[in-house]
This record gives sequence, structure tokens and C-alpha cells, in this order.
Amino acid sequence: MATPHIAAEKGDFAKTVLMPGDPLRSQFIAETYLENRRLVNNVRGVQGYTGTYKGVPVSVMASGMGMPSIGIYSYELYQFFGVENILRVGTIGGMRGDLRIGDVLLAQGACTNGNFGVQYGVQGAFAPIADFTLLRAAADIADERGLRYMVGNVFSSDIFYNDDEHVTANWQKLGVLGVEMEAAALYMNAARSGKRALAVCTVSDNLVTGEAAGSAERQTAYRDMMELALEVAVRMN
Repeated sequence: MATPHIAAEKGDFAKTVLMPGDPLRSQFIAETYLENRRLVNNVRGVQGYTGTYKGVPVSVMASGMGMPSIGIYSYELYQFFGVENILRVGTIGGMRGDLRIGDVLLAQGACTNGNFGVQYGVQGAFAPIADFTLLRAAADIADERGLRYMVGNVFSSDIFYNDDEHVTANWQKLGVLGVEMEAAALYMNAARSGKRALAVCTVSDNLVTGEAAGSAERQTAYRDMMELALEVAVRMN
């Protein structure tokens, strides 16, 4: 069953995988929340773990940064390891002044400036959207837990350091909530595979107010997002 990027066997991954970008966040989630966890992948240091949460099998594995990276890992999980649901748990830069550090964004859709969708050969632009079952479960759980969250469109960018000084304002005009770098490719892979995906992101910085969290906080904080995704995994069992 091993692929070029995942050294695992059939059955090593649970039906639902939480996918942070950072391998250290993957390790933190596994060590903090999963019982009977075991390391099922460590190719290139991209750590993948499987254990149980509230008695339900759950996996967590890093995606790396950017659409090409999550495109590879999510494709292999969907196509070769029997994974049905992938929940991206990552950080996002807020594009609204009323978003606070630590707020949760549920990405209903993911705009992009990347060309990931060109491979499908459609005569137009494919609109990457979340799976509604996962989205509804996440919103319900967020309500139950009293979390500050928003549901809406995000922007999956291929560029971190952008030479276009107007890029943020242009996406803001269309009501986009924040910018990250992975959701669109994940949603496209899920659609192509007939599987489910949802990006659950925490605001780590705000492009309007200038607020920002530190790198250490990005690795281990944002438990609301992590626990929300784990509760979704339980409901999907």
C-alpha cells in the first residue's frame, strides 16, 4: 500500500483524517487527544498518527504548506488508503476587521489564484466547496460549544509574498473572510474522489488590524479548532 509519500499499510488510517499543515501540530494533536495512538507515517518527517478519540478511530497527518503539497497527500489518502473525510485544521489570515485572533472560520467555499483545477479539463472555472454534511456538523458543534465562528468563502493563494499590493482589498470586495493556502486543492481532490472535505481554520493574524500570533502559538494553541474537528470526526463515525 505504500505510496511515494506515505509509508503505511491498508487499514492504518481511520475513515476521518485531521490534516494540519505543520507536522508539529500533527504530533501535538495526536499526543494531546488520541488514545492508543501509533505513528503510521513519517516519510520526509510528515508525521501521521492513528488512534481513538472518545472510542472512535481518528487519524491526523500533516499536509505541508500550499496546494501542491496538500494535493499530493489528500489524493493518496483518498485514493489508496480508504479515507472518506479530511478535515483541514490550519491557520488563516483574517480579511475582516471584526475577526479576532483565535476565531474559527468554516470554509464553505475556497476561491483560488492557483491552476490546480486546470487538470480536470472543464470548460470554465470549477468552484471548490466544502462537503455540506461536514460543514453542518461543524457549525452545529460550534454553536453547542459557544464558539466565535464564521462560515463563508476563503481565498486559497498560491502566493505568500505577493507583489500585488491590492490583492487583499480585491478579495475583500467579494466578501472573502480570509486567506490560506490549501483548502481549494483539498476540496477539488475530494470532489474528484467522491469523498468529503472541510477546512476548519483559526484566525492567526488579521490583515486589516495587523494583529498576529507567534509561531509557537500556531503549533500548539487553537484547541477550539482541534476539538471541533475531532467532534466532527466522532459524528461521522
